[in-house]
Order: sequence, then structure tokens, then C-alpha cells
Amino acid sequence: MRNADCESSRRSILVFSGLTKIRSLRSNTLVRNTAWMLVGLGLKLVIQAAYFTVIARSLGAEHYGAFVGVVGLVGILSPFGTLGSGNLLIKNVARDHRKFRTNFGLALLTTISVSSIFFLLVGLVSRYFLPATIPASLAMLIAASDLFGTSITLICGQAFLAFERLKWTASINALLSALRLVAALILIALYHNPSALQWGRFYFGSTSLAAITALVLVFVKLGPPELRLTRTAAEFREGFYFSAGKSTETIYNDIDKAMLARLGTLGATGIYGAAYRLIDVSFAPIASLMAAAYPGFFRAGAGGISAAIQYAKPLFWRALAYATLVSAAMLVGAGIVPYILGSEYRLTVEALRWLAILPMLKVVHTFLSDALSGTGNQGLRSLIQLGVAVFNVLINLWMIPAYSWRGAAWSSIASDALLACGIGAAVMVLSRRAQVATDEAKGFAVRAEA
Repeated sequence: MRNADCESSRRSILVFSGLTKIRSLRSNTLVRNTAWMLVGLGLKLVIQAAYFTVIARSLGAEHYGAFVGVVGLVGILSPFGTLGSGNLLIKNVARDHRKFRTNFGLALLTTISVSSIFFLLVGLVSRYFLPATIPASLAMLIAASDLFGTSITLICGQAFLAFERLKWTASINALLSALRLVAALILIALYHNPSALQWGRFYFGSTSLAAITALVLVFVKLGPPELRLTRTAAEFREGFYFSAGKSTETIYNDIDKAMLARLGTLGATGIYGAAYRLIDVSFAPIASLMAAAYPGFFRAGAGGISAAIQYAKPLFWRALAYATLVSAAMLVGAGIVPYILGSEYRLTVEALRWLAILPMLKVVHTFLSDALSGTGNQGLRSLIQLGVAVFNVLINLWMIPAYSWRGAAWSSIASDALLACGIGAAVMVLSRRAQVATDEAKGFAVRAEA
């Protein structure tokens, strides 16, 4: 009887312990938010895979190459359209929720006013940076979509991120992809062999609808913005650093597609663009973890670079393990791509295998970069990224004419590796300085006591 009672007690303790662990996990904001982002991005992955397959197959390599070439060019300018106001929104509201309405209003006003300038700039520079076969109207449609529609949609997602309500951030991200998938399906239902320009019109319409829906959602859930310009010079400078960092990130990720369209062929651009798109899709689970952890970098960063690194460590090793598995899967499974996208994309197999190392390199520099941002070193981060962006452009001027899409792939690998080394070196130097300062402070305290 006693044995039975003991066994019953033991089971009760185990059950109680298990429930306690479950409640602990549920109460852990980072775990909960990462789960929401994984669910949201998992749905987004499925939608994007369908959307990407539909568009790549229906447009063909040449028209798809024209589309990604324009997207690559606009992507360089679009981060400056917000002047980092979304990142400042996260930083300020994560520390004080009462600052939401002002920061959200500033983000919208900044995006609309500054993006208008860059919209006109796209019209001026597209003729010089894109081949004449790409219609100017396509460049303007994509510029309007990404500078205004996509930027406003992302800012709405960042508004929920600032409150760590990532359920809604994930929903907004999935909504944008879902509307583009619907637009792609309508496109192929109306046109047997659609052009890049025809897709550009549907792309613009779906992005605009996503932006309007996201704005309504923020107004209902978080409240309306307060439209007044109250940004300090220091915040404008920091916001510029955020924009510069994002723009340079776009340069070393996407400028090769625009350059390939100009210096190579649209067919080669489509082949390379398809392979890089698959890399982006594979990185989505890590992006979800980074999104959930992003506000925490600012809070941990208040304690210095060492505190930010300690915060990142357990997340980093899990992300690196995932990236290693993904890279191995791409090397082994790249051969199925032509069966999904069509025979035009048979060379994408080789391109994907070349690029398979990128997820691991991106994990390294992404985590370390966010540690720099969280400790107030966004300017240093942007400077390193700018150096890598210049390196990427210069090496592509040599590699693309000589080796076409293979040159673009090799330059991408070299750029991500250089960025990982540069950011890693910066973090190491800052950590050593912090340790020296701590040791000196302890020594001073000991001498004072003596």
C-alpha cells in the first residue's frame, strides 16, 4: 500500500513539475514570440514558395530576371525612405510604451516624405543602371510598391514588435506574402505568358492593399499615430545609421542582381535570382528568431557589449546548427529545383550549391551585428557594412562580365565572409576594451579601499 502511495505521489510530482515547466515556457516572452514568428514565417514560407514558383514559372527566366533586377536596384534606396524610423520606434517603445503614438507618427511622416524623394530618384537613375529592355514604368511600379507600400507594412509590423506582440507582426508578414500569391494566381489566370510589366502592376496592387490593411490593424490594436515632428538631431543621426546599415545590407545581398541584369543577361539574372531566393526562404526560421530577440538586444545592450553577447550566445548556437543542416540539405537536394521551376532553371542547381554556405555565414554576422546595434554601436556596424558593400560592387564589376552568374555567386560568398570577419573583429575589440575598463575600475576600487 505504501509503495502504491509513493508511486502515486511520485507521478503527481512529475505531472506538477511538467506543468510548471510548460507554464514557465509559456511565460517566457522570447520563447512565445519566437513560436509566433515561426508559425507566421512557416505560413509565410509556404505562401512564398507557392508565390515564387508561380511567378518564376509563368514569367520565365528572362522576365523574372528583369523583375529581380529592378527589385535589387530599388532595394538599395528603400531603406533610406524610412530613415531608420522603424528601428527607432522599436528602440524607444521597447523602453517606454508611452512613446508609441509619437514614434509611430514620426515613422509614417518620415517614410511618406523621404520616400517621395527617392521615388523620383529611381525614375532618374533607372535608365543608367538597368538595361534599356526593362520598361521605365516597371521600375516606377516597383519603386512605389517597395518605397511606400512595403515600407509602411514593415513599420506596422515593427509597431507590434516594439510591444513584443509578435503574433500580429507575424500575421502582417504573412498577409503581405498571401496577397502577392493571390495577385500572382490572378495574373496567370488572365495572361497565358505574362510579362514583367504586367506582374509589376499586380505587385503594386497587392502591396498597396497589404499596407492599408496593416495600418488599419495598428490603428485598431495599438491606437492612431500622433503626427508631429519632434525628432532630435541625435535620433536623426542614429536613424540614418540604421538606414545606411540596411541599405548596405541590401547592396551586398541584391546589387549583384541589378548589376547582372546590366552587365550580363536577364536569363542569367533569373537563374541566379532564383537560387538566391531559395537561400532567403531557408533563412526565414532564423529571421523569426532574430525578430523575436531584437528588442532584447537593446535591453541587454544597456549593460554593455558583454551583456549583449551573453544574451545572444544560446540563440546563436541553435541558429548555427540549423543553418548547417540547411546548407547540407541544399548541397544534396539542389537537383530537384528544375522539376519544380522548369527546365529553364537547370543551372540554378549549380548556383544553389555554390550559395549553400551563405546561411551559416549570415548567422554569424547577423547575431554579432544586432549585438552592436543593441549597445549603441549602429554607426560602427553601418561603417563596416558600407565597406563590404563597396567591396561587393567593385568585385562584381570584375567578376560578372568575366563569369556571369557564377561571378555574382562567388562575390556574395566573399562579401558575407568578409562581413562576418569585420563584425566579429569589432565585437572582439569592444569586448576587450570593456574588460580592460572593468579591470581598471576594480583595481581603482581596491586601491581606494586600501
